[in-house]
Amino acid sequence: MHLSEITHPNQLHGLSIRQLQQIARQIRDKHLQTVAATGGHLGPGLGVVELTLGLYQTLDLDRDKVIWDVGHQAYPHKLITGRYSNFDTLRQKDGVAGYLKRCESKFDHFGAGHASTSISAALGMALARDAKGEKFKVAAIIGDGALTGGMALEAINHAGHLPKTNLLVVLNDNEMSISPNVGAIPRYLNKMRLSGPVQFFKDSFEEQFKQIPFVGESLSPELGRIKEGMKRLAVPKVGAVFEELGFTYIGPVDGHNLEELIATFQQAHQIVGPVLVHVATTKGKGYEIAEKDQVGYHAQNPFNLSTGKAVPSTKPKPPAYSKVFAHTLVKLAEQNPKIIGITAAMATGTGLDKLQAKLPNQYIDVGIAEQHAVTLAAGLAAEGMRPVAAIYSTFLQRAFDQIIHDVCIQNLPVFFCLDRAGIVGADGPTHQGMYDIAYLRCIPNMVLMAPKDEAELQRMIVTGINHTTGPIAMRFPRGNGYGVPLMEEGWEPLEIGKAEILRQGDDLLILGYGTMVNPAMQVAEILSEHGIEATVINARFVKPLDTELIFPLAQTIGRVVTLEEGCLMGGFGSAVAEALLDADIVVPIKRIGVPDILVDHAEPNQSKAELGLTSPQIAEKVLQAFFNQPKSAVV
Repeated sequence: MHLSEITHPNQLHGLSIRQLQQIARQIRDKHLQTVAATGGHLGPGLGVVELTLGLYQTLDLDRDKVIWDVGHQAYPHKLITGRYSNFDTLRQKDGVAGYLKRCESKFDHFGAGHASTSISAALGMALARDAKGEKFKVAAIIGDGALTGGMALEAINHAGHLPKTNLLVVLNDNEMSISPNVGAIPRYLNKMRLSGPVQFFKDSFEEQFKQIPFVGESLSPELGRIKEGMKRLAVPKVGAVFEELGFTYIGPVDGHNLEELIATFQQAHQIVGPVLVHVATTKGKGYEIAEKDQVGYHAQNPFNLSTGKAVPSTKPKPPAYSKVFAHTLVKLAEQNPKIIGITAAMATGTGLDKLQAKLPNQYIDVGIAEQHAVTLAAGLAAEGMRPVAAIYSTFLQRAFDQIIHDVCIQNLPVFFCLDRAGIVGADGPTHQGMYDIAYLRCIPNMVLMAPKDEAELQRMIVTGINHTTGPIAMRFPRGNGYGVPLMEEGWEPLEIGKAEILRQGDDLLILGYGTMVNPAMQVAEILSEHGIEATVINARFVKPLDTELIFPLAQTIGRVVTLEEGCLMGGFGSAVAEALLDADIVVPIKRIGVPDILVDHAEPNQSKAELGLTSPQIAEKVLQAFFNQPKSAVV
């Protein structure tokens, strides 16, 4: 059987180990060829090919439920659940998503793009199954990195309290999240990988004991205690921890041995109550380059499959915002030992790996634990340090309560640096940084800012470090800057709450925030061709707004447009409209940003075009709204 013939995972049933191994090779080939062409996550999926086939061999996927944590490790799952034929559209507009989506396939039982959710979701499904009197298996596959997230531990704690609720948790232990795992749990798991397999032997043990003449039958009341004592001796230290939490522990199992995996999963399905199967895998398995560089090949842009090298750009690109952020922060940290960079398992993504390499004592990785990261930063700030919490916009959502309760209520000077703010592209709805303006703007004591370009980013980093009277947050986008000149030192901080005028005109007031400042200037140029002259303001701050600058201009000009790359509800435009209304300044205002929809995966420029956020589209909206010009007036 060829992989292309598999449209339903139940077609794996009855295949021999040799046939499954052939399918495994074909999955890796297709996986590698596709990601090399389109970009995407590489190492996670390559490491779980045999795990996927072994587990699905023991399940009836017409009834049973499988929940993959995060979902970026589920490319093999997609290839055997009817998406082989269009897998080459991976992460492209209207194509196969890079994560699991319930609307994409009936086999995607729970969608996710953030870590540590699988056990909670699986337990909820298992409890629903039992409440309805139904009979099906539920399995959660969670990476060892996701166990650093408190939510996974909360779910384990709850599941272990339900001894009659059948639930299978498969721990995919590859010693990695994106970067090497940190913390006590991964350290213990490393010890376990070196231990021999621990098979659950109670039935065979009991049968052997009963064969002893004159002894076996007479000791049956003591047999349970003897079995448990023997089992405690056999189970490695962390296995015993899971056992004490109420799980039956099996492992570690070779995650690339199909025969062993199938036998283990079949055994696990027979056990009543929650079971944890510990599977040891190699991230990037089957592609030597990815095995050797597991951090670099966690995910890749399009690359040459034979060399592993990225496909070169056709023209030089300006430095990425993340690189400028990291370089500037390192320079400042060299001069200020109180600066502490904090990441939640995203050292390479945020650029903080540069700080780790240069100043390891001023760097902290907390693992996939954003809530802990924020409160840790609050503790550091309370003791006079200058914590810089570098967390993606989408992931900081997970720590909303800690931002309010532990930082803002106490007015502690934590500097939040929100990478990947705005439209992020191929990762889709779970990773779009749409909501940070709205969810931070409503919290007292918080200052919010966004740079118009990479040079202003440098100044805002200094501004954030110098702001010691309370919390402050800076959002910046994924991708490259504009190529404006950068400085190596001597950056001047910005005055809090002060905007700047970039262009003057009497017909329209355009307020741009962050990434929409440059489009605002382009819109003004287009409008000028229609005889309309606009004043353009780089707002810099959404909280506090520069009302001293904005109010007189709004009253004088009488037409206001706001531009933002984030959700309109509660966003920058809402802040401007509220401020004007509160000041009894009633003028026409047009808010332009992301409407109340989820932005799917696509190239960022494709998403912006679909949302009407390109400069010509914005200009046309303005002409229609304020100047009664017909549609398609802009050419």
